[in-house]
Amino acid sequence: MDPSSTGIQEPFDLIRLSLSERVFVKLRGDRELTGVLHAYDGHMNLILSDVEETIMIVDPVDGNFEGQGTVKVAKRKMEMLFVRGDGVILVSPPSRT
Repeated sequence: MDPSSTGIQEPFDLIRLSLSERVFVKLRGDRELTGVLHAYDGHMNLILSDVEETIMIVDPVDGNFEGQGTVKVAKRKMEMLFVRGDGVILVSPPSRT
């Protein structure tokens, strides 16, 4: 598929086309968000609504952070959320088939 036919020529074009769509956002600190994208800026600050946050919590075995440990998953829902751009690692738009 030719990127110019979809209107995507720059990275922010993909974000622009995802406005009012449900997106997946990966953040620093083993956090993930899914929500409806309402706004963004050049710093990748995001405004999301209907947000579900997933936090991965690793409990080390015997104080050893390498390798083994138990992983707990905590989830919470929020009506509206401002995400500061310096914590954003990845923004994935909805699949377009």
